[in-house]
Amino acid sequence: MSDIVFTDHGSDMPDMPTTEDDIDLLLEEEEEALKSKKKEKKDPDGKKKKKKKKPLPGEEGDEEEEKPKKKEVEDAEIQDLEEELLTVKVDTRHLQCRFYEEQFPEIESLVMVNVRHIAEMGAYVELLEYNNIEGMILLSELSRRRIRSINKLIRVNRNEVVMVLRVDKEKGYIDLSKRRVSPEDIAKCEDKYNKAKAVHSVLRHLADQRKLNLSDLYEQIGWPLYKKYGHAYDAFKLTLQPGENAEDPFAEMELAADVKEDLLKYIKKRLAPQPIKVRADIEVSCFTYEGIDAIREALLKGIEVGEKASAPIKIRLIAPPIYVMSTMTLDKDVGIALLTSAISAIEEVITAKGGKMEVKMAAKAVSIREETELQAMMDRLAAENEEVDGDDAEEDE
Repeated sequence: MSDIVFTDHGSDMPDMPTTEDDIDLLLEEEEEALKSKKKEKKDPDGKKKKKKKKPLPGEEGDEEEEKPKKKEVEDAEIQDLEEELLTVKVDTRHLQCRFYEEQFPEIESLVMVNVRHIAEMGAYVELLEYNNIEGMILLSELSRRRIRSINKLIRVNRNEVVMVLRVDKEKGYIDLSKRRVSPEDIAKCEDKYNKAKAVHSVLRHLADQRKLNLSDLYEQIGWPLYKKYGHAYDAFKLTLQPGENAEDPFAEMELAADVKEDLLKYIKKRLAPQPIKVRADIEVSCFTYEGIDAIREALLKGIEVGEKASAPIKIRLIAPPIYVMSTMTLDKDVGIALLTSAISAIEEVITAKGGKMEVKMAAKAVSIREETELQAMMDRLAAENEEVDGDDAEEDE
C-alpha cells in the first residue's frame, strides 16, 4: 500500500469547509455580501433613488416656483440652528440661598417642603426654605391612620407642612413627619413661609438687577433684620408706613444710596397692601308673625355695623335660610373682627324677634378658588330656581 503524502499549499490557499457549521458560516458571509451590494445602489440615507417624472405640459413653471420655497425653508432651519447655538445658558447660582441664617432646621420645627419622589420607604422632599436640601418623610410618619393608598396622602410636586424629627448635619440626612402636624401648625407655617418667600423675592430681584450674590445680601440685609425684628417681612413693612417719622430699618446698615433706592422701590412694588376679602356664612330664620321682616331688620343691622366702620359689608342670599357676609379690607384681622361684630349685632336683633341665627362658617380670609366655588354654587341654584319654559301654559290649561 502506497504512503499518503500531504502537500502544504501555503497560506495563500483558502481552507475548504469541512463541517456543517463552516458551510453555514460561508453561506451567511455570501448573504451579507449580497446585501452590501444592494445598499451601494441606494442613496446615502438608505433610500432607493426614485426616477423623476417628466413634467407635463404647463407644469414646468410650478417646478421652478417650488425650488425657491425649498430654499427659504432650508435657510429658516439654518437660522434657527444658529440661534440655538448662540443661546447661552444663564448661570443662576449667585441667586441661590436659604431663607434663614441657620444651614439646617431645628428639631421639632415646622418647615415647608415640596414632594419630589415617592418610594417604598417614604417620600423624598426638598426643604424650600433651606435652598432645596433633601429630606425624607418616612412611611410611618405620613398618617396616624392605616395607610391604604400613599398617593391619597401625599402627591408629587405638592407643598406640605412637616415637622423635623432628626437632623444629621454631617451626612445631610433630615427625617420629617407629616402626621405630627396639626391644622393650627399648618396655618402658622404657611403664614411664616409666605412672608419669608416675599422677602426672598425682594432680595433675589435686587441681586439679579445689581449682579450681586444673593447670599451676600442676606448676610448684609436679610439675616440682621430677622434678628432685630423677628422677621424681615415686618421690617420691610415699616418702610411702607406714611409720614416722615416712620422708622427706617436700614438706617444702621452700610448700603450704597442707589442700592437702597432700588431696594425701597421694589419693596413698595412687591409688598404694597392688597385688598383681602373676608367672608362668613350664617343661617338666619324666624317663624314668628314678623317672619321675613325680622330677618330683614337683623341683616340691615349687620350692614349698619360696616357703615359705621367705613367698611361696607355685603350680605347675599345663597339659599334660604343661608346668607353670605363679605367685606374687603387691607388688614385681615380688622376684617375678621368687623364681620364678627356684625354677626353679633344680627344675632341680637333676630333673637329679640323670636328667631335664631347659626354661624355656618366663621369669618375668615378667602382665596380666589373659594370665591369661584361659591359663585358657581350660586349660579347653579339660580338656574334651578328659574322658571322653565312652558310653565305658564300648563297653568292656563
